[in-house]
Amino acid sequence: MRVAWVTGASSGIGEALARHLAQEGWGVLAQARRQDRLEKLAQAYPGRIQPFVGDVRHFEACQQAVQEALKTFGRLDAVIANAGLSHRARVEEVSLSVLREVFEVNFWGAVHTIKAALPEVRTRQGWIVGVSSVAGFRGLPARSGYSASKFALNGFLEALRTELYGTGVSVLIAAPGFTRSEIREKALTAAGQPQGESPLPEARLMSAEAVAAAIYRAMLRRQKYLVLTTQGRLTVWLNRLFPGWLDRLVYRHFLREAGSPLAAAPRL
Repeated sequence: MRVAWVTGASSGIGEALARHLAQEGWGVLAQARRQDRLEKLAQAYPGRIQPFVGDVRHFEACQQAVQEALKTFGRLDAVIANAGLSHRARVEEVSLSVLREVFEVNFWGAVHTIKAALPEVRTRQGWIVGVSSVAGFRGLPARSGYSASKFALNGFLEALRTELYGTGVSVLIAAPGFTRSEIREKALTAAGQPQGESPLPEARLMSAEAVAAAIYRAMLRRQKYLVLTTQGRLTVWLNRLFPGWLDRLVYRHFLREAGSPLAAAPRL
C-alpha cells in the first residue's frame, strides 16, 4: 500500500485529496490543526487515514509527522504540501505581520513539509507535490503576499526538481484556479482578522473534489506542472504574451468583486 502525507487536510483541496487517495487504496497521514475535523475524516476511512494534529510553520511538527507515518504505515511514498492561507488587502493598507503570516504558512510550511519528507520519498522514488496556484504565475491585486508566496514556492519546487533529476522522484507543481473551499472565508484582512465571507460565487467554482482528482491523475503521470481551469491556463498564457493588456483585464475583474479593496484606491 502506497502512503501519502497531506497537509491542510481538514478542509478544501487537502481534505478532498485525503479522501481521494484513501478511495484509491492509499494510506494517508492527514495533517491539519483542527483535530475534530481530522478525526471525523479518519472515521470515514478506518485503516486508511491516520489523523495528525500539527502546525506546518514548525519544522519539528513536520518531522514528527513523518515519524507518525512510518509508525502507522511503515513507509512514505508521497508528500503533498497543501496547507495554505490567503489575504485580501492592498499593499498600502495591509499589515506587514499579515504578509509574514501568509509566507510562514504557504512558503515555509511547504519547505518544512517537503524537507522533512524528502529522505523517505527519495528512497521510494516517490512524489513531491506542491499545491501552488494560478496566482503563482500571475500576481493578483489585493493578494500580493499570497501571490508572492506561491511564486516563491514555484521557484523552490523547480530548483528541487532539478536537484532530483535522475533520482526517480517526481516533483509536481499543481496550480488550481479558483476552487470552492473555505480559503476566502479564512483570508486575512489588512489588520489580520479572518474575512469571514467569500466575495466570489462559491457554487460556480471548481469543486475541491475535481481538483483532487486532477492532481492525482497528474501524479500518476508524473507530470511536472498542472494548471487548472480554462481561465487559469488562459491567464498564464496571456501573462506571458500580453502582460500589460492582462493588467487591465485583471484589475477590472477584481474591481468588480464584492467589497473589492481596489475600489477604495485613488486613481488619476
